[in-house]
Order: sequence, then structure tokens, then C-alpha cells
Amino acid sequence: MTGSEQIIDKLFHEWTAGLSPLAARIHVYEKVRDIPYAVMPELIDEKRYIKILQTGRGSCTPKHFLLAEMYRRLGLLTLFVVYPFRWGERAEVFVDYPVKLRELAQRQAVGYHLACKVEINGRLVTVDATLDLPLAKLEMMPVNKTWDGYSETLLPMTPVGEEMVFHPIEAFRMQARADAISLAFYEELNKTLESIRKG
Repeated sequence: MTGSEQIIDKLFHEWTAGLSPLAARIHVYEKVRDIPYAVMPELIDEKRYIKILQTGRGSCTPKHFLLAEMYRRLGLLTLFVVYPFRWGERAEVFVDYPVKLRELAQRQAVGYHLACKVEINGRLVTVDATLDLPLAKLEMMPVNKTWDGYSETLLPMTPVGEEMVFHPIEAFRMQARADAISLAFYEELNKTLESIRKG
């Protein structure tokens, strides 16, 4: 067992010990959701995503890699689903950007949001744990404050194209955009989200 597997195994037992399958499913979801959202390209990697537990923050991709691994241990079939969206259009992301962030967002190419599709009671349900609870302070952000363990959750953006579904063995295909413009945007976005949490 690798070091990362040992960390996940320990965390899995902490998060699920003594819980029913439904309660464990919900508790795992809440724990992943409550990792503060921040875009850190170096963690958008199938082999390094576990570092979100050390940094204490991460974006949709590493958070859902972790969620999928936890759900695999619960015996749930979990796939990845990717949605194209545009950072630069408020209607697509639900954030009223400050001026500097808006300018950077408008220079972004189409982005790709990753969530999970989880088989629950014989049907695939979209489960999104991207936005942490403190971001609910900004009322226009669709934070999933509660989840019943069965229903579809809200997405943090509006897709601009068809969803694409991938098996976990295809996780290597999920790569971050790390050009200078994107990195500047991520830095400013992370600062803005942190100010929302503290505000």
C-alpha cells in the first residue's frame, strides 16, 4: 500500500466508521465539499490530488478525484463527468466578479468543470462537491448546503456544451490549463473567494 493509499484509507475509516451506507455517503460528501475551493493547477493530477488534504484547499478536479476514491471504497460505481463552461460570463459561473477578476476571466478560453456521476439505487446521479459552505455567503453561488444522499446536486456553473462522461481509469486525461493568463486568473479568483469567506 502506497503512502497516499494509507492516508486515504485512514481518512475513509475516520469519515465512515459506525455509519450506515446512506449516512456514510452523505458524510463523505460533506467532508469533501467543505474543503475550501481554490484553483491550484499542480493538484489537478490523478497522482497528486491527495495533496489537497495537506494544503487544505483544492478545485473541482482533485476534490472529485477524492470523492470518487472514497465512494469506490463504499462500493459505489462512480464515474467522472466533465462540463464545458466559460469563466468570463457571469451567467455561466454565478459570480459577480470584481473588475480585475472580470477582465482576467474574459480572457479565458472555455474551461472544463469536473464532477461525479454516482450509481445510487440503479441510476446515475450527478454529485458535485465543488463549493464549500462559507461561499454560500454570496447568495448567487449555488452551494449545496445539504444533500439527501439520493438526489442530483447543483452545479457551480452553467454548461455551454454537452456533458462528457469518463471512467476513473481515464483520470489521466483531466489536465489543468497552466498558461500565464490562466495562472493570473486563478490567483485572483482564489483571493476573491477567500475574501468572501472572511467577509
